[in-house]
Amino acid sequence: MKAKDVCKPDSDEAPKGWVRPIYVVQEHDASRLHWDLRLEKDCVLKSWAVTKEPPVEEGVRRLAVAVEDHALSYASFEGIIPEGNYGAGPVRIWDKGTFTEEEWTESKIVVKIKGQKINGKYVLIKLKDGKNWLFFKGKQ
Repeated sequence: MKAKDVCKPDSDEAPKGWVRPIYVVQEHDASRLHWDLRLEKDCVLKSWAVTKEPPVEEGVRRLAVAVEDHALSYASFEGIIPEGNYGAGPVRIWDKGTFTEEEWTESKIVVKIKGQKINGKYVLIKLKDGKNWLFFKGKQ
């Protein structure tokens, strides 16, 4: 999807009843247990695989590896990805809600998350290799 495309607020792509923009973390027990952080931007879910449980307190940093964008409809997915498919294994929603964008550049993202487990300012900082990011709770 091109960034210039415009999402409709009631788009069929988004799960029914979800507040937009969408924020979701899916616990994913694939080849390794990780947490998929997803933030709605430009009609898709920008996505990162976080190596450990997302931080809920300041000072804790997590490695977040950028992965392919996902369709908005994927936000509500819970279930098992069958063997033989990429990411095979169980997926469950660990947290969900919405967020307010404070800054979004190619190398830094700052959002205020309103989730069921995670709340407050969170930061993603891109590392030099391009795919890896640091994810942490910012100063409130």
